[in-house]
Amino acid sequence: MAEITYIQAISEGLREEMQRDESVFLLGEDIGNYGGAFKVTKGFVEEFGEERVIDTPLAESAIFGMSIGAALQDMRPVAEMQFSDFVSTGFNQLVNNAAKIHYRWGAAVPMTVRMPTGGGVHGGPFHSQNTEAWFFHVPGLKLVAPSNPYDAKGLIKAAIRDKNPVLYFEHKYLYRREKQELSGDDFLVEIGKGRVAREGEDLTVLTYGSMVPTSLEAASHLESRIDVEVIDLRSLMPLDMELIIGSIKKTNKALIVHEDIKTGGIGAELSARITEEAFEWLDGPIRRVASIDTPVPFAPSLEEYFMPNPDKIAAGIQQLWDY
Repeated sequence: MAEITYIQAISEGLREEMQRDESVFLLGEDIGNYGGAFKVTKGFVEEFGEERVIDTPLAESAIFGMSIGAALQDMRPVAEMQFSDFVSTGFNQLVNNAAKIHYRWGAAVPMTVRMPTGGGVHGGPFHSQNTEAWFFHVPGLKLVAPSNPYDAKGLIKAAIRDKNPVLYFEHKYLYRREKQELSGDDFLVEIGKGRVAREGEDLTVLTYGSMVPTSLEAASHLESRIDVEVIDLRSLMPLDMELIIGSIKKTNKALIVHEDIKTGGIGAELSARITEEAFEWLDGPIRRVASIDTPVPFAPSLEEYFMPNPDKIAAGIQQLWDY
């Protein structure tokens, strides 16, 4: 067992899949000799060569077009968005081509898109957005958001092996902060399955990505008074509704936490589904803790005010518990 960081787990997962399957290749901006903006692919071009680690022009639409074409030719491309915000310039290729090809003529499109996402690193409005809700509405795309090194490695490997387009939201704030001991064994984390990050009886927190450790910290602050269960969604599409509803039926109260802005976020859909499927088990309103509805501020003090933190989540838990 060796302790590795979240970002090392992603790198290991990529390397293992490239070693296992010659059809896997990487493409993106500055991922070759430079090793990527965050050094995830450092050393890859020396190990696998320029034909499998491809530096592209600054053109996300071209990156996706190449990925779709390669996937249709039985390759398994892994496209990197340097920041998930930049995916907007390739939006059409993802939502109108990659997502709909299987529906239109039954072809598999086994491509993975790495999406460095989120705030907390003072990157400002164009390098810190949480873009998962943009794609949550698009049938044909799978979305995953790991919160720890084990899931980061297992989900990148599962995404690469999947026959569908998978958007892999890796949180920049977690890159070097989250550490975990992992064995060298080959393992996958199943897409579509969440996990219980903390067992509890009094109230359920539903969350994902960077807000999992943040919610766990909030729950620990309240553990003498409130026994909080924290569910790590892991997979955003498909959602593990069996796990979610099972937790709600046990605790009877639900707080949804995400770093994305509140209006139109994934929390709204979760709230609707819980209301439809588990209303009679609820002992209080479904509440949300999320970022405020503004662009992500650049100034550290304003970004801290903008985003959820353990104190805000703990306050949300306490208010719902007191209801």
